[in-house]
Amino acid sequence: MSPVRPLLSLMLGVLFAALFALATGGTAHAVEKTFAGSAQFDYHIVPSPSDANGRALSFDGFTTEASLKLVVDLTDQLSANVKVCYGCHGFETDMAYMDFRVADELAFRAGRINASFGAFNLRHDPGNHRLSDKPLPYDMGRMLRLRDWNMGVLPSPFPDNGVEVSGTHWFGGKAQLDYAVYGISGFKGAKDGTDLDFVQSRSGSAYYVDNNNRPTAGGRLSLTAKLSEETDLTVGSSFMYGTFDPANKQTYAIAGADASLRIDRTSLRAEYLVRRQTFDDSDPTRFKFATPATGGDFFSKHGAYVELEHPLSDRVDGIVRVDGMFREGNVLAGSALSRKSAVGRFTLGTSILVVRSFRLKGSTELWGFSDEDARGHVREVSFHVGSVVTF
Repeated sequence: MSPVRPLLSLMLGVLFAALFALATGGTAHAVEKTFAGSAQFDYHIVPSPSDANGRALSFDGFTTEASLKLVVDLTDQLSANVKVCYGCHGFETDMAYMDFRVADELAFRAGRINASFGAFNLRHDPGNHRLSDKPLPYDMGRMLRLRDWNMGVLPSPFPDNGVEVSGTHWFGGKAQLDYAVYGISGFKGAKDGTDLDFVQSRSGSAYYVDNNNRPTAGGRLSLTAKLSEETDLTVGSSFMYGTFDPANKQTYAIAGADASLRIDRTSLRAEYLVRRQTFDDSDPTRFKFATPATGGDFFSKHGAYVELEHPLSDRVDGIVRVDGMFREGNVLAGSALSRKSAVGRFTLGTSILVVRSFRLKGSTELWGFSDEDARGHVREVSFHVGSVVTF
């Protein structure tokens, strides 16, 4: 039996026992509701030959992202949360869970959740970050050559069914420690797949259930220090591990580290992620390079970004981001990637506050690849023009 399953059973037992005690012994409490959302309209301009297949390059053209969230506070300790989002994948239930807070240091979350991993996932909604697209480690379709790379290291958001235990402890008024541990269904892939299948992992047509009855386990730990009235520093680390194929033979492990510094309205952020993943190599003829005689084959995908956000005026923010990914390992015979492949990007962007809750976004992206495309190119340029509203 997997060592994770008893832990999940215990966590669920504690949660439902606490909810039962609350329901039978609690006092009357007025129900409070909070509704919030955001919507982004963006046009991704990717100069290319007139006969080029745009979908092989990126999700270029018009895209819309929208999210609607409802929070119902049933008691001082219990709340229900539902969030629906719309994007390139159509409508998606991004969240549908209940929160039960025993104390600041102990809270339970169960349902369809976004497991705590990394710092960017906390602000993945387009209304919460100033650029139109996500950093490459968290990319979900807007990167160039997305099908060669199969998107980022950990595309965000990544909603999944599971349970999470979390808490916050304050050390005076100067520092706070946040933790989270969770068990979720985990990412999915085919029996003979060579990578995670992100469409299968989030598609309702394939059922929102685990494909191998073995949960993925993970957690996050972060420390925030208030250095002054206008300055704070946060450092964190995250990890998850599980299997993705129906037979529970192929594994993936994802680790990450992040840091963010805020000085008044200026923010400097950095993250690093790495995913190590095994895959089925029973048929060596499928691959571009020789496979090991024993022990199985694997690849690793690394991703990182550094981002500076600085106000140029009361209404205009400037954003500079440098990000990239590096992949090492075997690939399918028809892949455009090499055993060692890299992509880098430099982004210069701006966000303009037109009126309260409404912003215009624009950015220019310069790309560099280690592998040539069919035209022999290793450098590309793309542009984003869009707007976002929050409510």
